[in-house]
Amino acid sequence: MNRKVYIRKEINHENEQFNIRKLKLEKLKKTGNPFPNSFKPNIDIKKLKIQYSKFSKKTLQFIKRQYKISGRITSKRIIGKASFYSIQNIEDSIQIYFRKEQSQKNMDKVSWDIGDIIGVEGKVFKTNTGELSLFAESIILLTKSLRSIPNKFYGLLDKETRFRKRYLDLITNKKSQEIFKIRFKIIQKIREYFIKRKFIEVETPMLQNIASGAIAKPFITYHNNLNMKIFLRIAPELYLKRLIIGGFEKIFEVNRNFRNEGISKQHNPEFTMLEFYQAYADYNDLIKLTEDLICNISNSIFGSTIIKYQENIYDFGVPFNKMTMLESILKYLPEVNINQLSDEESAKKLACSLQIKIDKNSTLGKIQADIFEKYIEHKLCQPTFITEYPIEVSPLARKNEKNPLVTDRFEFFIDGKEIANGFSELNDSEDQKRRFLQQINKDPDDQMQFDKDYIEALEYGLPPTAGEGIGIDRLVMIFTNCSSIREVLLFPHMKN
Repeated sequence: MNRKVYIRKEINHENEQFNIRKLKLEKLKKTGNPFPNSFKPNIDIKKLKIQYSKFSKKTLQFIKRQYKISGRITSKRIIGKASFYSIQNIEDSIQIYFRKEQSQKNMDKVSWDIGDIIGVEGKVFKTNTGELSLFAESIILLTKSLRSIPNKFYGLLDKETRFRKRYLDLITNKKSQEIFKIRFKIIQKIREYFIKRKFIEVETPMLQNIASGAIAKPFITYHNNLNMKIFLRIAPELYLKRLIIGGFEKIFEVNRNFRNEGISKQHNPEFTMLEFYQAYADYNDLIKLTEDLICNISNSIFGSTIIKYQENIYDFGVPFNKMTMLESILKYLPEVNINQLSDEESAKKLACSLQIKIDKNSTLGKIQADIFEKYIEHKLCQPTFITEYPIEVSPLARKNEKNPLVTDRFEFFIDGKEIANGFSELNDSEDQKRRFLQQINKDPDDQMQFDKDYIEALEYGLPPTAGEGIGIDRLVMIFTNCSSIREVLLFPHMKN
């Protein structure tokens, strides 16, 4: 059967089920409230199973305590006078058993369907097959589900359906549940890690007067009362550094950023970032911290520093690879020699031979960065820090004291994905002002705007500081073995 015919049949079946269930709901309304809010569970399904799973069938016969649990019906079997229902919540599932004579007394099982949410009171026991179950003495319908819950039918296996209807995905797909449980644990562990090290969690504006803090196209909206354009945050960086200027020496923020750019397996218009800043530290300190943070997350959540991602194995317990941008180009493009990357004219010829588009504003550093981005990034499979980014592509980073053409900056890669970006912060207000203006003059269409207020803040004095941003979504992809960012976002952006 082809897909279109299958889906059409499923839609017809779903419409039929909807009408049948709606009639049931109307009947229920005539006899009382089909959406009561008085049932209070006294134990969680998972806790109940942990408590009694090791008990023998004989021992459970002496357990007289009544338990109240709730969940969504996911399956039902009626065998003669016996009925078996399975109910689940986000943590676990359990089988419910009751006899025909009970249903005639106080349980209208005819009105129950897969997907309904019920409350059950009864005693624990084990079936002949050894399955821990609840012998129901009373059941109450808490919510009537008007739509059929899919059970491994074709549409739910379709990624579009899973992402658009995440609630159905979570109900029917245990793997999705586990991905998001791990995501929440990672974010919690990050917070614990920084708080333990005396960092203070802060909040910065999502609505900003100018687009600043990163080179990216912003989302633009309008404030009616103030009669002005405002921008959704593309990065919190300049606000966080204002707080360092204000006296906070160790800060972090888990934030949402918004960039009006492409959508891909690695990119979503809104995404979650960790940004942290530490006074009296440099980018080398952040490299050590990043290694320790990722090792800590891996150990505490998975009990090991060894992680499998797609076809690769990563060990986060050993020091990560480190090389400069130039070193990486020479390593992964062995046909290129250092002379071709040492002056602008030679670099432009090399760029043309590599089919990299250049223009009048293409400087030596920009060309090097373009070559790296196109030919090297995707080859950085094992955890790798790339350092010494050219000054032209690092407008907020401090110049390297030995080589003023590069900055004290790194990017961190796993599986060819940029996971983090960090650097020693530029705290010379005159140099920062000059770089902002150079950037605007070179490319009037550049989205990064001149932030006059930030320059004024710098003039009050930013202590030597290092700052870093880590992409939470991409980090979660690595730890959950997901190849697409949509798998780790509860509600990824989709076309209408």
